[in-house]
Amino acid sequence: MTETDKKLIAEAKRVREFAYCPYSKFAVGAAVLGASGEIYGGCNIENASFSVTNCAERTAIFKAISSGEEDILAIAVVAEGAAPVTPCGACRQVIAEFRIPHILMANLADDVKEMTLEELLPGAFSAEDIIG
Repeated sequence: MTETDKKLIAEAKRVREFAYCPYSKFAVGAAVLGASGEIYGGCNIENASFSVTNCAERTAIFKAISSGEEDILAIAVVAEGAAPVTPCGACRQVIAEFRIPHILMANLADDVKEMTLEELLPGAFSAEDIIG
């Protein structure tokens, strides 16, 4: 694991503390590394109407993109659990949309699992599927 990977995981842990999760009580933090070198953090933000809840991964990615970042090089996601937390299906598709090649999943005990985008979501739906 690189020093940058460690920084991403540390930032994901830090922003996890801001999670708004009164319903699930499952706080998640995520951080992405932009090609600019900037790190953007995000946490899960729940809603009583669960379908409009936003996951930490999407919050971090959307924060980076809305800040002008064009390329995201890596993402880290952290939550409490016996094993490293994995992104949900919707987050996997957003990770695929922005072609994030390096995925780090961790828990609070510092267990870490690394994956590539292809390993995380093989056969992802992409722009090529629409445009042909």
